[in-house]
Amino acid sequence: MFEHLEDVVMRNNELLNMMSEPEVANDSARLQRVMREQGDIAPIVETYEKYKTACVTVDDSLTMLEEESDEEMRQMIKDDLSQARSDKEELEKQIRIILLPTDPNDSKNVIVEIRAGAGGDEAALFASEIYRMYQHYAAERGWVTELLEIEETGIGGMKKVNFMVKGNGAYSVLKYESGVHRVQRVPETESGGRIHTSTCTVAVMPEAEDVDIEVNDKDVRIDVMRASGNGGQCVNTTDSAVRLTHYPTGIVIYSQTEKSQIQNKAKAYALLRTKLYDMELQRREKEASEQRLSQIGTGDRSEKIRTYNFPQGRVTDHRINLTLYKLEKVMNGDLQEILDALMTADQEKKLLKMEAN
Repeated sequence: MFEHLEDVVMRNNELLNMMSEPEVANDSARLQRVMREQGDIAPIVETYEKYKTACVTVDDSLTMLEEESDEEMRQMIKDDLSQARSDKEELEKQIRIILLPTDPNDSKNVIVEIRAGAGGDEAALFASEIYRMYQHYAAERGWVTELLEIEETGIGGMKKVNFMVKGNGAYSVLKYESGVHRVQRVPETESGGRIHTSTCTVAVMPEAEDVDIEVNDKDVRIDVMRASGNGGQCVNTTDSAVRLTHYPTGIVIYSQTEKSQIQNKAKAYALLRTKLYDMELQRREKEASEQRLSQIGTGDRSEKIRTYNFPQGRVTDHRINLTLYKLEKVMNGDLQEILDALMTADQEKKLLKMEAN
């Protein structure tokens, strides 16, 4: 069934041999490329080898059943056959999942934008908590977060925050976080003890590289100014803050997180490129409506995806009807169970679609 994967096995062996060759081992750039390619195909090779072993076990067990007359031995062989068939079926499913077409952006870093929605100051406080939740999750994964743009309120909340997450496969995981996040709780300022509902929106965008999107300098106005707010000794004394205005789209980017104007300009351009690239991806997704329907809510940012209910200590993801009673852990970055369930549901939908075709 998967005979074409023998070519992948051969390529894997070639790459492993190349790593030990002096001309490759002594060329760090080439060695990195070889290691990256081998790392990409290693999971499919490992799963395929296990699948072949299960197939051999099934065939051998069937042969032994035909030849064996002792009932006790036959029962043992039947048990082995049943297990091998189960393993074969599961491994076949795993291979199909691995062979599913991948999003070309999956390996990229991401830029996440969180905006306070309905709920005033409480929504801004919730947005800041969601930001910290992602910071904790990224740290657990060994990823690096970098603040790009922030608009704070006076009570510790955030009207808006943009930050980058750097790590292999960051987009493949965090893309499921796009949408409306809703919180239900009694705000600290609520004297009557009533439960309020507030929201924030999360947009997860793959980092755009120069080859992904071209920004014409003539389309951008650059303004420099003194940064506002707290930021250290130099932040308010030099024209370090940068504001970019993109004429064709009206997008405005403001960056002041660094003390250097050059660094703030670089961050602002990175964010602008990513937003323009994201607009292009959104346009393509609207055209490919059938593809969007096969995904687990990764495209529509107006979709209410998750509720954080503090009185009940629960988190509910509405796309897959998953409810977990571990709100405190989730708010501290324990998101993996939710994300794993979302990825599994997405893969199963794509498998069904592929089999239907």
